[in-house]
Amino acid sequence: MLAFSAIAIVIDYTEKVEDFVNKKVPGAEIIGYFRNFIPYILALLFPIFIFVAVIFFTSRMANRSELIAMLSSGISFKRLLRPYIIGAGIISMVLLFANHFVIPRANKSRLQFEEKYLWEKAYSKDDNFHMRISPTEFIYMQTYNPESKTAYRFSYERIRGNTIQKKVSAERCVYDSIKKQWKLFDVVSTLFEGPKVTMHKYVTLFHPFNFTPSDLIERREQKQLMTFSELNQYIHREEEKGSEGLTEYYIEKYRRTSSPFSAFVLSIIGACIASRKVRGGSGIHLAIGLMISAIYILMMQFSTTFAIKGDLHPLIAVWLPNIVFSFVAIYFYKRFSQA
Repeated sequence: MLAFSAIAIVIDYTEKVEDFVNKKVPGAEIIGYFRNFIPYILALLFPIFIFVAVIFFTSRMANRSELIAMLSSGISFKRLLRPYIIGAGIISMVLLFANHFVIPRANKSRLQFEEKYLWEKAYSKDDNFHMRISPTEFIYMQTYNPESKTAYRFSYERIRGNTIQKKVSAERCVYDSIKKQWKLFDVVSTLFEGPKVTMHKYVTLFHPFNFTPSDLIERREQKQLMTFSELNQYIHREEEKGSEGLTEYYIEKYRRTSSPFSAFVLSIIGACIASRKVRGGSGIHLAIGLMISAIYILMMQFSTTFAIKGDLHPLIAVWLPNIVFSFVAIYFYKRFSQA
């Protein structure tokens, strides 16, 4: 972990050193940034670290015939795996807590630094943007400029059942941060009262809509900033608005739980693979372990891509590699326990 942290810091620093110099970032803030960068990168690959570590020291024990002596003395393979299961369980619980509460707080400081010094500007959500701001109110805008807080081709509708009660259209609208209202330009306001339709035109009009510019900004990696409760609240709030594109947030939510479980499964697989003395020693075991790690990462990438781009449910996408490797763990356990 220490070695990988050093490598990751060097690579990341090399990519960002030009920005640090051009924007004259204070050294203390750079150190603080990398202090929060380390937990992020380690948590991302922590299950793989555990897997490789288990293979490494178990293989060394096997090559020294220590495991053979233990099994020959009457200890069952199930009893031999008990420390691995207990240790992996403890580490998985710690990683579970860190993923949901500790890492998001570190990410918040890290991403605030990147937003301040490294990102050029904020960016809005997709063009042709629809959003429900209350159970009966909907808005639409063709484009939105986050720097000027201006929306173009804006419309607002209030609907009861299947009937439109009010519609407001404007060429553009700008948020007034002092009045906490939106200022509309070239406005057409239409009121529907049964068969009666009333239309008014305004050059400008202030309207207190139930949304703010922050609701229209897509912060980079926003999902990584939220703790477990904050992420659930955000998903619930966006679903009430009728927002789309929440798949990545569901993936992040489920990944924080599946990652600790993968550490548990991979530890059992690693212990089973490395418990037998083979020609080639620890090198063969480590090669097999790295190959399995690569397959696991590829499977995770494929499944999450199918969830984002296709119709695969995020819960299935995140847990599919764990399910597959759980069967692999059961296979290895039965094979080596009967040997």
